[in-house]
Amino acid sequence: MSTTMSEAVIAGADGATLEKLPLPEQFAAATVRLADTKMFQDTDEKDVRKSLSVDQVPMPELAPDEALIAVMASSVNYNTVWTAMFEPLPTFQFLKQMGKAGGWERRHDLPYHVVGSDAAGVIVRTGSSVRKWRVGDHVVVATAYVDDQDHETHRDGMLGHGQKAWGFETNFGGLAHYAIVRASQLMRKPALLTWEEAAANPLCAGTAYRMLVSDRGAQMKQGDVVLIWGATGGLGSYAVQLVRNGGGIPVGVVNSRRKAALLRSLGCEAVINRSELDEGDPTLLQRPEGWKRLGTAVRDAVGDDPHIVFEHVGEKTFGASVFLARRGGTVVTCGSSTGYQHTYDNRYLWMRLKRIIGSHGANLHEQWEVNRLFTMGRLLPALSKTYTLDEVAAAVRSVQTNEHIGKVGVLCLAPRPGLGVTDPQARTRVGEDRLRTFQSEPTRVP
Repeated sequence: MSTTMSEAVIAGADGATLEKLPLPEQFAAATVRLADTKMFQDTDEKDVRKSLSVDQVPMPELAPDEALIAVMASSVNYNTVWTAMFEPLPTFQFLKQMGKAGGWERRHDLPYHVVGSDAAGVIVRTGSSVRKWRVGDHVVVATAYVDDQDHETHRDGMLGHGQKAWGFETNFGGLAHYAIVRASQLMRKPALLTWEEAAANPLCAGTAYRMLVSDRGAQMKQGDVVLIWGATGGLGSYAVQLVRNGGGIPVGVVNSRRKAALLRSLGCEAVINRSELDEGDPTLLQRPEGWKRLGTAVRDAVGDDPHIVFEHVGEKTFGASVFLARRGGTVVTCGSSTGYQHTYDNRYLWMRLKRIIGSHGANLHEQWEVNRLFTMGRLLPALSKTYTLDEVAAAVRSVQTNEHIGKVGVLCLAPRPGLGVTDPQARTRVGEDRLRTFQSEPTRVP
């Protein structure tokens, strides 16, 4: 009986062997369907378990500048929640727009959308113009899908007009057995990490790095006080680590004692539990009296107001963020998980000379810098739970309802957690317990 491509990848076959094997005609993938885009229009209960499914989809053709990845593991980001809710608009509008460009872009305009913006796996095919990568390479995928023929891309990949979020604004994403990526998205997988640990990092860690460290973000310096909303979430957990590594003072905001304890284990000395601060009124931090109470808590914890506010929650926190930043301080924002319409008192912005910086994703250089930190063990993966691909709807639901901490992983071709480490000595140097800091609960895998 002949070996299939998937079996060979799982068995660790080398590149020469993988090149000789045929690709499957179909593969399993997490999808949403065009026919379902109106399923939630008459209800407030937009349960993503109803819209997400695992289907067999046809293997797409590979463009010259692309690589086909056998995905060992992926992870859940909030953009997949948006996709599965069909909000703020159905992502099929992005795919349709891609299709209008013609050429290879036409492939993306399909009646189904393969979702997922993180992946770690093995290259099994490369396009004819791919030079620096080979079949058999172990890789992780950077999220930014850029047009290298757009002049703005060469100033900053995130500024190009053709820049898209892979697996959200494009098809053939990472929550699948196979994914298509441009060669300009590829990075070496950190050898000390498992497949699922490696897959948890690129989107959120790269985004946090650009927001805080990059010269295109807040340009954090030593001694800066940084207020971090959702500090044990996917973005926040990397922000805490980056602030500590850079000599800043992270002030983490969480909503439970369990999350507060996790933050302290990361070395975040200043932790504010908003469930204790608001005394049972979840709307308090949307009003000036709540802003003032939180400002007092920050000063009590670190003796100063924030130089930087790390903002991604949006509608429910943005007014507080603008108020809380110190005179001349910065609010850096990359998202709005609670809503896009922000209200704030502009007097605190203009009269106190504050800045608001919009930040989106990370360019390839920034992603490589972050990936290097994981390879060195200077950043820890925020993976907390791991599901199987068959359980992907439940995994995304846990993020939708904010039941999770850190990042939620999804095994795709990898048959079980713990595989993929190719430098066990480096892993030992960093320490198994440290690398598993967020994995305080058992995985969902048999």
